[in-house]
Amino acid sequence: MMNGQLKDKVAVITGGARGIGLAIAQRYAEEGATVVIADIDQRAIDQALEGVAPERGMGVVLDVRDQASVDAMVQDVRQRFGGIDVLVNNAAVFGMAPVLEVTEADFDRQFAVNVKGLFFTLQAVARAMVEDERRGAIINMASQAGRRGEPLVSTYCATKAAVISLTQSCALDLIRRGIRVNGIAPGVVDTPMWDEVDALFARYEGRPQGEKKRLVGESVPYGRMGRPEDHVGAAVFLASRESDYIVAQTLNVDGGNWMS
Repeated sequence: MMNGQLKDKVAVITGGARGIGLAIAQRYAEEGATVVIADIDQRAIDQALEGVAPERGMGVVLDVRDQASVDAMVQDVRQRFGGIDVLVNNAAVFGMAPVLEVTEADFDRQFAVNVKGLFFTLQAVARAMVEDERRGAIINMASQAGRRGEPLVSTYCATKAAVISLTQSCALDLIRRGIRVNGIAPGVVDTPMWDEVDALFARYEGRPQGEKKRLVGESVPYGRMGRPEDHVGAAVFLASRESDYIVAQTLNVDGGNWMS
């Protein structure tokens, strides 16, 4: 146990079975929270729970594209733990293609998860917080891709720009209910997904496998790509009372890649 900044809090983390979501789940448990790892992959959930104290963890299969799945998750958590204090909206998908090759199916897939799924999960949890009279915290995972355009990831950039915008609007609405909404914008993060991203860059830019990942890491002012654990401090801070007066902000956690 560390400082116990989240003692007795109930935290739901979507996409919590891997990468940044898993790192946040593990740290939240160390800080005293009861952690709900909500993910679409049951096997990944089971593996993730091995790294969380048994009394601090629960897994729920969740498809954020399906409102019935979202509502069932919220009710399950409320019935078991009495309510939700923290939501980390982390579930997301990625796609890459030149503008002339973007398909409607992939466009819809990214917006369904990254924007629609995020918003209606936020809505369902916020409604529960209001009904249960909990002054909660909601953290939306954005990206540096939401701060600027990039030629091969037009749709993904658009979804993450929407996340930043929704964070601002939802925060201004929900703070009247005592619910704080903020975001975190990671930069380039060294997770298994980046190996897939690197392969796509190799395809579209004609690069050797691994070169793009190396160049991207070298370009970060800090000197390396981010790691999942680099984001847990901001996630704890935004979920705790230490950030009580912070509303509608998206914190850049990117090694200096973007300044705002």
